[in-house]
This record gives sequence, C-alpha cells and structure tokens, in this order.
Amino acid sequence: MIPEESKKGEKKSKGIASWPEDERPRERLLRRGAQALTDAELIAILVRTGLKGTSAVELGRQLLKRFGSLRAMVEAPILALLEVKGLKGAKAAQLAAAMEVARRVSLPDRRVRVTLKDTRETTEYLQSRLRGLSEEHFRALFLNRRGALLEDALFAAGSVDQARPPIRLIVARALQTNATAVIVAHNHPSGAAEASESDRLFTEDLFAALKPIGVKLLDHVIIGQDSGFSFADRGMMEEIALTLSAR
Repeated sequence: MIPEESKKGEKKSKGIASWPEDERPRERLLRRGAQALTDAELIAILVRTGLKGTSAVELGRQLLKRFGSLRAMVEAPILALLEVKGLKGAKAAQLAAAMEVARRVSLPDRRVRVTLKDTRETTEYLQSRLRGLSEEHFRALFLNRRGALLEDALFAAGSVDQARPPIRLIVARALQTNATAVIVAHNHPSGAAEASESDRLFTEDLFAALKPIGVKLLDHVIIGQDSGFSFADRGMMEEIALTLSAR
C-alpha cells in the first residue's frame, strides 16, 4: 500500500514545481527576461496555478485557444474570463488587471501635455482610448484656449442606453477644469462609425447647455473599429449652431 504522503507527492509532481528549473516559466523569466517566454507561459505566471490535472501553462494555452489571441483577451469583459473553468475570482481579477495595465501602457503618457489642433489629431487620440473596447464608453475632453488637454474623463460605460451621461455632469466638469472648449466622444463596439438621431439630439442639447457658460462644444467623435465619424468634419456642428441661434 502506498503511503498517503507519497500519494500527495505524486499529485504535486504533476505541477510546474516538478518541472526542471530551466523549463519553469518564472525562473526562465528571471534569468532571460519576459521576452523569452511564450504567450501561454506569460499567462501562466499571472494566474500562478492551474487546476487539477491542468498546469498553469496548459491553462494559458486553453485561454489563448478560447479567445484567439492576447489582444482579444485584453478586449474581453471580466465576465468572459469568469466563464473559463479554472479562473475563479482572484485569478480572473489578476488577469484582468494585468490586461488593463497593458492597455493603458499603450495610451499617451499623461506627463506629456497633449494638444489637439485638428480633427485628425483628435480622432487618433480618441482611437487610442476607445477602439477595441467590448462596451460602449462615453468620454469628454476638456481643452483650454490653445487646445491643450486639461482633462480626459470617462463619464459612462455599458450598453448604448447606459453609456449616455447626464449633460449636467459634463457642464459641471467644464466649470471645474476651467475649460473653454469640450470635445465629446463615444465608441461603437459593433464597428460602424455613424451618428444616430439620438447622437445628434444629445449633441444639440449639450451644445445648448455649454453655451451660456462660455464653453464651446467643438465636436462629437464616434470611433468604430477601423474608422471615425466627426460631427465637425461633416458640418453638423455648424448646423447645430445655426439651429439654436434661430430659436
């Protein structure tokens, strides 16, 4: 009869700890750098442990197979991670946090003053913030007279109905930041960058709310998967200004 301790030892030997040191992801990372590891091995270090009969590296491979790529994992909502067998709350949270860090690293450095001079620069900046998200996000950019970005704020996230913030919140933030101009933007996770009638009405209402406090609404930008839509470029901001002045 095999002693109980030996049985436990056999179970342990199936994990990464039983691998030769040269093959363990963490040890290889420390010796050779993170670039020496495969995608699955990097994920294994983040989740730390696998599950019964499955090593952390194998769990990493399964995650990559399920989502298709690391980029797709970055874009996946936390609920999608929680659906994966072996990813309990803590593991899913660690993985989601690491993916969000990676996404934020790709954004413009906040220590560098961003100046938005035209629609092209604005669209490129907003694409870095909004493209590839699985939910609709609504952001507002607050600018000074020279076009320097004073604040970039996320006001809402969720479905189409949920991602439409109260106008009074944007007006209040414009006063707090002492902005002279505002650009608002949201993304279309479906990929199509086109303005709806709801988008137009919201833009008109926001324009009217900002005007009495001396803040100009410069644009409303919609970010799709591969393109952007600008109210200003389409002449719609001028139309809104004329409509309101005629009332």
